[in-house]
Amino acid sequence: MKRFFGLIILFSALVVSAKAQMKTDVVIVGGGASGTTAAIQISRLGVKCIVVEETEWLGGMLTSAGVSAIDGNHRLPSGLWGEFRKHLYDYYGGPVAVETGWVSNTLFEPSVGNAILQKMVKAESNIQVLFNTKWVDVNKVNNGWDIKIKGADSKIKHIESKVVIDATELGDIMAHLKAPYYLGMDSKSLTKEPFALAEANDIIQDLTYVVTLKDFGPKANKTIKKPKNYNKEEFDGCCDVSDPATFNKDNNDCFKMLTYGKLPNNKFMINWPRKGNDIYLNIIEKSPEERQKMLEDAKQMTLRFVYYIQNELGFKNLGIDYNEYPTKDGFPMIPYHRESRRLKAKSLFALQHVMTPFDTEEAYYRTGVVVGDYTIDHHHYKYGNIPEIDFVKIRVPSYNVPLGSFIPENLDGLIVAEKSIGVTNIVNGATRLQPVVLGIGQASGVLAALAVKKNVQPSQVSIRDVQSTLLENKAYIMPYIDVPTTDPQFVKIQRIGATGILKGTGIPYKWANQTWFYPEKEISEFELMQGLRLYYPILNDNWDASGESLTAKSLIEILKYIDVTISVEAIGEVIKTNGISKPVELSTKLNRRDVAVLLNDVLKVFERELDYKGKLKEENKK
Repeated sequence: MKRFFGLIILFSALVVSAKAQMKTDVVIVGGGASGTTAAIQISRLGVKCIVVEETEWLGGMLTSAGVSAIDGNHRLPSGLWGEFRKHLYDYYGGPVAVETGWVSNTLFEPSVGNAILQKMVKAESNIQVLFNTKWVDVNKVNNGWDIKIKGADSKIKHIESKVVIDATELGDIMAHLKAPYYLGMDSKSLTKEPFALAEANDIIQDLTYVVTLKDFGPKANKTIKKPKNYNKEEFDGCCDVSDPATFNKDNNDCFKMLTYGKLPNNKFMINWPRKGNDIYLNIIEKSPEERQKMLEDAKQMTLRFVYYIQNELGFKNLGIDYNEYPTKDGFPMIPYHRESRRLKAKSLFALQHVMTPFDTEEAYYRTGVVVGDYTIDHHHYKYGNIPEIDFVKIRVPSYNVPLGSFIPENLDGLIVAEKSIGVTNIVNGATRLQPVVLGIGQASGVLAALAVKKNVQPSQVSIRDVQSTLLENKAYIMPYIDVPTTDPQFVKIQRIGATGILKGTGIPYKWANQTWFYPEKEISEFELMQGLRLYYPILNDNWDASGESLTAKSLIEILKYIDVTISVEAIGEVIKTNGISKPVELSTKLNRRDVAVLLNDVLKVFERELDYKGKLKEENKK
């Protein structure tokens, strides 16, 4: 009998071993924008990962979807986004060489973007990418996951991992695992947003099947065959290039419309919203087969628009570049999805957290791991009778995204990335943009790697550890436009900004919103006292600070209230140690840069642990 049971145990072990043909620390499903940066960051932290990617390219919307004009974060080149852009500069010959279209400061050929990302990934020793591979099933096993995949050879394999990152375009893994999520336009009762609707619905943003055109010369005629159901009236008005963000309404310029997405080497990204090739297709809850069938309508929409450009507008010399993508029809491998499922996460990042981050009950800004500066931008041109939300009037500053938006409320071992993080429908209009999604991937990679290294669930990783690791990798956690990564005090100013003791000034500005730290600006006694009250409640009973400029002497007096004794000599030494050339006497006025390094080095407030609402954990224990 013992021998019989022993054989059963041995047989079971062999079955498990046979299933797990591959084993790694983290599996990333989706080699898109976030999946690629997640993999790079994981590898650089010494953790192994496998990327499961359906196509033969990396980069997702940047490359495989053809959206190779970067929206936002031009002055916030955070982490891997900044690194990717530097590679583009090196390839094309500097910043000016990629400022070819007016929609963006950084435009590039999709094939070049893919080649750069492939090169970045190949330089890492801990990444394995399974191209042309689809996920089939994902299941919990013991303390990890079993991921069932099917490659181009149709063979079924299994991967065992400790953590899974859902970096799919539409949040398919979290839906498969029945992690709760939201889809469509939210109700005000859920989000508390002033612009939200009274009733929720399942309406999402338009998607676009982009195509890349090429100028074949003035004498060329690259006009395509007239598509089925072509009607030129469908595109009448497409040359309206008025700017809703600046309320400039007096524009009708067909050539300018085309140069919206002009790429290097005389190529053109055709991704035009107004009377262009946007289309309403809600394919999110459909099967893969149904999605592909429905997406043919999106391709036909784009072909009709291309024919209109060639035949009605007279640009016969602009033809489909059949060499840009490894496809027979000249289209990218995937469409541009502006919206997907959105995770019901530990943190629901809503409009009020973007508009007034320091005035909300949740101090999400303290837990930020990704920055963005693009405005709230929604595409709802093709649905029809959509409920009215005047997105143009929603004016916001730059912002940071909380870590809790990546983590399911009650599902261990899963991190959600790409456009499926826990944001509201309205905020998704800003967080969906390429640099933010690249940052979401990098932060997801840090979270996954630290979870593996510490042998804990992602939800148990210290928020401050994630932020510190990101800062070490030249990523922003606060969106300060005037404190670049080259600033000697970049890390310490970022850290103190994330405590809320010194607050930035947010400014809604055209298509590139801002937050300024003003490091050289003097600070008042009262401003410092107000900030310190967040961490030292004893100061709530003290009103001795005035509106006068903070001096070394007044700083010494304020710190006495929290039982911190420091001399003017010690203040001078801290400032000197941080590379700030400034003689310090009792009467010396201190600016925000001085105070940031002093708070960081002397009080070490950044090191105090937070929960996902941005509250101090020690307060929750009281």
